[in-house]
Amino acid sequence: MAWYHRVRNVLRAGHHSRELDREIAFHVEARAEELRAAGMTADDALREAERRFGNRTVQKERTHDADVVAWLESLLADVRYAARRLAASPGVALVAILSLALGIGANTAIFSLTNALILRPLPVQHPEELLAVTMHGPAPVVLTNPIWEEIRDRVTAFSGAAAYDVNPTFNLAQGGEARMAPGSWVSGDFFSLLGVRAEAGRLLQRSDDVRGCAGVAVVSHGFARREYGAASSAVGRTLSLDGRPFEIVGVVDASFTGMTVGRRSDIYAPLCAEELIDGKGVLDRRSRWALYVIGRPRAGLTPEQVGSALAASAPAIYRATLPAQWSHDDQQGYLKRTLGVTPAGAGVSQLRSEYGKALIVLLVVVGAVLLIACANIANLMLARGAARQHEIAIRMAIGAGRARLLRQLLTESLLLATLGAVLGVAFAHWAARLLVGLLATPQNFLWLDLTIDARVLAFTAAVAVGSALLFGCIPAWRATRIDPHRAMQAGGRGVQGERRTVLRSSLLVGQMALSLALVATSGLLLGSFRKLVRIDPGFQKEGVLLISANFARARDGLPQQLAAERELLERLRAMPSVRAAAASFRTPVGQTAWNDLVFTEGQTRKTARGKLVWFNGVSDDYFRTLGTPLLAGRDITPADGPSSPRVAVIDETMARTVFGTANPIGRTFHTPIGDSAGAPITVVGVVRSAKYNSLTEKSTGTAYVALVQSDMADAAVSYEVRTDGAPERLIPSITAATAQLSPSITLAFTTLDDQISASIARPRLLALLSGFFGALALLLAVIGLYGTMSYAVTQRQTEIGVRIALGAAASRVLRMVVGDAGRLVAAGIVAGVIVALATTRFVSTFLYGMEPTDPAVLAGAALVLAAVTLVAATIPAWRAARVDPMAALREE
Repeated sequence: MAWYHRVRNVLRAGHHSRELDREIAFHVEARAEELRAAGMTADDALREAERRFGNRTVQKERTHDADVVAWLESLLADVRYAARRLAASPGVALVAILSLALGIGANTAIFSLTNALILRPLPVQHPEELLAVTMHGPAPVVLTNPIWEEIRDRVTAFSGAAAYDVNPTFNLAQGGEARMAPGSWVSGDFFSLLGVRAEAGRLLQRSDDVRGCAGVAVVSHGFARREYGAASSAVGRTLSLDGRPFEIVGVVDASFTGMTVGRRSDIYAPLCAEELIDGKGVLDRRSRWALYVIGRPRAGLTPEQVGSALAASAPAIYRATLPAQWSHDDQQGYLKRTLGVTPAGAGVSQLRSEYGKALIVLLVVVGAVLLIACANIANLMLARGAARQHEIAIRMAIGAGRARLLRQLLTESLLLATLGAVLGVAFAHWAARLLVGLLATPQNFLWLDLTIDARVLAFTAAVAVGSALLFGCIPAWRATRIDPHRAMQAGGRGVQGERRTVLRSSLLVGQMALSLALVATSGLLLGSFRKLVRIDPGFQKEGVLLISANFARARDGLPQQLAAERELLERLRAMPSVRAAAASFRTPVGQTAWNDLVFTEGQTRKTARGKLVWFNGVSDDYFRTLGTPLLAGRDITPADGPSSPRVAVIDETMARTVFGTANPIGRTFHTPIGDSAGAPITVVGVVRSAKYNSLTEKSTGTAYVALVQSDMADAAVSYEVRTDGAPERLIPSITAATAQLSPSITLAFTTLDDQISASIARPRLLALLSGFFGALALLLAVIGLYGTMSYAVTQRQTEIGVRIALGAAASRVLRMVVGDAGRLVAAGIVAGVIVALATTRFVSTFLYGMEPTDPAVLAGAALVLAAVTLVAATIPAWRAARVDPMAALREE
C-alpha cells in the first residue's frame, strides 16, 4: 500500500475501521458459502468459517498495522489524550498557554523587526552579488557625483554599477501646505542592475540619465494605487516635484520598495534631473556627498579582486575630483583616501545603525521573559506530575514503559507550546506593527516589511519546541522516576520527595533572579528616559509652531526671496494670537546641520587648529521666540543686513571654548575659505547654551549669525512662531496669509514639542518596552511564588492540621508559611543582584545620566520584587492558617 494511503487511513480512522470490518465479514461469509455448498448447514458453516478465519480482533489489528503509519497514529493518539488532559484542567491550561503566548509572541515580534531590519535581503535578483563602495571602513559611504562618474567610467571590475541618493523628499503640492513624498535620485542603470521589473510602462534607462535631460520619473506600486487608483493609470501622468513637471513613464514592481531598509521610496527620478530642481551645476559640486554606489562583480572576479581594482583606481579618481576650494592640508588628506567594497545584499539603513544594538538588547530581554515563563510552567508541570503519580503508577504496573510515558508527557508540553505559539504569532504580528508605529513620525516616512516569512515561522517553531523541552523534560523525567508501589500506597495525593521540592524551589529562585535583573534593567532605562525628558534644552519647547517655507517657485532671485521671507515674517508677527515669531536656517534639534572651524583674530590654519562649532542663521527675535535668555550684549536686529558688517550671537559654551572668557563682546572670529580667512564676524551678544542636534549632545559651542548674512542661502527657510494656545490652530490662518503673499510658496508644519519628542524615539521605545517586560517578569514571579506556596500548603495540609490540633496558633502557621516564602525570595534577590550586576552593563550605551550599577535602582528593584512576591505568598499562608484540623485528619 502506498504511503499516502497509509497516512489517509490514519486521518480517517473510523472509516478505515469500518472498511476492515466489512472486509473481514466478506471473507468469513465467502468461506461460509463454500462450506454450505459442500453440504453443511448454515449455522455449522458460519461457525466453521469463523474458526478457520481465526481471532477477528487479532486479524484486524494486524491488517490495521499494515495499513497505517504506526508512529503517526500513535502521535495523534497522544495529542488527543493530551488535549483531554488539558481540557480537564482549563484554568491551569489557560494560564500556561497565555504565559507562553506572551513569551513566544514577544520573542517573535522582536525577531520580526530584526529580520525586517537586519536579516532579510533586498527584494532584487541575486542580492548576494551586490557590492557597495566603501572609503575608509567596512560600511558603505556616500560619495559625490563626480566620484561616481569617475568610478562608472574608469572601473572595469564591475559588470554593472549604479548610484542612488535616498535622502530626497519631493513636495507634490503646487503651493500652500506641502505634501511630501519619499523618493530617490537614481542613475540610469539602477533598475537594470538590480533586475527589477516594471509593473506598468517602463523603468528608467541609461538614455534617461544624461546631462540636460527632461523630467521623467518612475513611481512605486503603492504610490500609483493611492494617487491614481491603478498602476496602468499612472503611466503618462505628470507629477509636480518641488514645482517642476515630471512625466511618469512607469510603475515599479510591487515587491521592490527601495534600497534603504526602513524607508520606502515612492518616486524615482534620474540623477541628471536633479539640476531641474536644485539648479545648474549641482551635479558638479565636489563637496556634495550624497550618493551610494553599488555594483556587481564581473564574471570570474571575487569581491576581494573588485576591491583591489577599486583601490588601484582610487588615486586617479581622487585626483580627478579634487575640490579646488579646500585648503592645502584637506586636499592632501583627500588624495590619501582609498576605495573598497562591502556586501550590499541587505541594503543600507540609518534605522539599522540606530536600532540594531537596541534590538539585540530587546531579544535578550524577551528571551529572559520566556525563560521566566518556562520556569513557571515547569513548576506547574512538576506539581501536576506529583498529582498524577497514582495514574502513572497504574500505567506502569500494567506494562507501560518509561519511554512511552515520557513521550506522552512531552506531547502535552509540545501541545501547550504549540497553542501558545499560535496565539504568540498573532500577538507578534500586532505588536511588531505597533512598535513600528511608535517609531514613525510624519517626517521620517518609516516603513518596514513585516511579512511573516519562512525565517520568522522557523524561529517561532524553534522557540516553541525549545520552550516545550525547557519546561517539559525535567517534569516528565521526574514524573516517570517513581516507585509504583509507593505511589499506589499514597493514593491520589502523590509522593512529595525531597529532590522534587529542591528542584521546584531552585526553579523559583532562578525565576526571581531573572525577574530582578529585568526589573533593574527597566528601572535603569526608565530612569534614563525620565532624566532625558527633564533635560533643560536651553529653550522653551511648549507653544511653538515650526514652519518650513519653500520659496523655490516664488523667487525671481535672492534679493526678491529675502524680501518675501521678511514679508512673511512680518505677517506672522501681525497675527492676533502670535506672541513672537522669527526665521532661521534650521530649527532646534532638527534634521539639518551646519558646522565649521572658527579662528579668533590673528589665528589661521597654519598657526592654530581652530575650534569646530555649530552654526545657525537667525533673524531678530529668534531668542525671545524660543525663550533662550540673552546673557550679555544685544540680539540680532533688522539693521544687520546683507551689506552690513557680519555679526553673531554666540552661546556661553563657545564663549568659553573659543575665547576663554564669559564676556567676548566685541571680539571677532572667522571661518576658513580654503587656506584663506573668511570675512571677520563680530560677537555682539552671548546667550545661554541650547541643544543643537540632540538632547544628549555635549556641544563645543554654537554661533548664531544673521540669517541674511549667512553663507547657507537656500530656497527654504524655517519659521518659529510662539503662541499662547495650541500651535496647530495657527495653521489655517498662516496658510491663508502665505497664499496672499504668493500661492507658489509651500509650507510644512510641525511643533517644536513634537520635533523634540521625535528625537528621543529610541530611548522612549526602550523605556516603554523594558517597563512592560519588567512588569511582565514581575507578574510571572508573583504567579510562580503563589503557585509554589499554594502547592506546598496543599501538600502539607495534614501536617498543618496536626499542628493546629496540637495548639499552634493561626499567626504561627501564617509566619511559618510566609517565612518559607521569605527564604525563597531572599535567595532569589541575592541571585538576582548578582545577575543584574553582570548584565546591566550591556545597556550602558543606552543610558543617560545613570550608571549601570546604580545602587538605588538595584535596591528599588529588590524592594519591589520582595514586596509583591511576599504579598502574593500571604494568600496561601492565610489559607493554611484557616485549615480545619478535623477535615485534614479525616482526609489522611
